[in-house]
Amino acid sequence: MKLSCLPVSLFGDIIDGSMGIDRWAALGKSLGLDGIDISVLFLKTLDKPYLQDIRRGIEREGIRLAVMNTYPDLTHPKESERSREISRLEAHIEAAALLGAEMVRVTAGQGHPETGPVEGTEWAVKGLRRAAIRAGQAGVAVVYENHSKPGVWKYPDFSYPSEIFMEIADRLQDTCMKILFDTANPISRGEKPLSILVHVIDRLACVHAADTSSDQELKPVLLGTGIVPFNQIFSFLKRSGYEGWISIEEASGLGERGIEEAIGFVRSTWKSC
Repeated sequence: MKLSCLPVSLFGDIIDGSMGIDRWAALGKSLGLDGIDISVLFLKTLDKPYLQDIRRGIEREGIRLAVMNTYPDLTHPKESERSREISRLEAHIEAAALLGAEMVRVTAGQGHPETGPVEGTEWAVKGLRRAAIRAGQAGVAVVYENHSKPGVWKYPDFSYPSEIFMEIADRLQDTCMKILFDTANPISRGEKPLSILVHVIDRLACVHAADTSSDQELKPVLLGTGIVPFNQIFSFLKRSGYEGWISIEEASGLGERGIEEAIGFVRSTWKSC
């Protein structure tokens, strides 16, 4: 198991520039992470010199960039917007490759009220296939998440319901697309995470270790203090021989302390399973 972290609790500081990506890399290294994750929202520009400078800053700290998280809205009801989102996603994939990221996290898109289940699925599959092709050309892995809703979106993810997520994932099996499984998102819909995890385990490349205090909506809390059955999930991963990344999605709002405590929880729980 390789451990990284998406520092949601630090997003405000990193996005406004009061904490540089290099400082996040230094913190991750000091806390014993094997890699760090970033959001595309951290980037001021996609210019090559800027991205190369960011990469050098991360590499100076002696840590890897595991995942760059993106937010493509591939299910927008307007074709012009979908085309724009695909072009933006392809640019983000190229940026991730320049940064030396191992993976790019992608999403299906928002659950727009005007987008029906059949057409939305078709649009998501089409866009994600394009992403898989570009990722293969760029030499970076691309991972599709059972996603919920980021703050930058108006609506929850189109594939937040597990049946839609699994249908889209199944239709991408003949591509290089892998899966990023989030532990909290199914539970926040009252669904059982293991039923989804079993379905995608053969394509699993990363796990978002996240916790929620509610099975009615996503209410992020410090890992181990919510209702996600981490012992059950980690035991299944170990029995399956999983050796990929576990990315702590630390969104408790506790800042550095929350990240440190979450790292300790994941390491001790994984060891005990």
